[in-house]
Amino acid sequence: MDKIPNKSTETKLRSRPTGKSSLYQGGVIVLLIAITPFLFYSYKSFPSDTQVWETSFFTFKTEYNSLNLYFWFLTGKIIPIYLLLFWFFTCKHWWHWIILVPLAMYFFQLISILNDNNKFVDEVELIYLLPLMMILIPSVYLIRSKLFNKVRGNDLEDFEEDLMLKKTTWQQLKDLFR
Repeated sequence: MDKIPNKSTETKLRSRPTGKSSLYQGGVIVLLIAITPFLFYSYKSFPSDTQVWETSFFTFKTEYNSLNLYFWFLTGKIIPIYLLLFWFFTCKHWWHWIILVPLAMYFFQLISILNDNNKFVDEVELIYLLPLMMILIPSVYLIRSKLFNKVRGNDLEDFEEDLMLKKTTWQQLKDLFR
């Protein structure tokens, strides 16, 4: 007997990168991640004894003690943003949206460095992150609970029976994270 082709299987197989293209994409991603130490230590190529950097194309001045220190702070924020963006865009898991929280934190820190606001670097980002966290964390937890309900096959009757049981606070917390 001949098998009838399953359209959903065919679609999944066609949407995945195959063979050489997958190998090239993986190779490019590995290369871009592997060069991060070189990108981070590029701050050492900037002058450490001056606050002004003059070239024939531009003049750059910073409020930090030296250009070396300024670019050390800058690369210390850009490299984690770079790596977190790779992680966010290549992650297949349902929880990948929560990566936006540390990404936003590094982004706010980068903005404070670019504004030459060296008095408050790495201090007030939590205030800016709270609205984002108040949206993302419950949303990710809601996605998690919906996925686990589908996987476990829980229905409303099981849920109602569970609500009627007398439980201690500790048992309720354990149930939240099972």
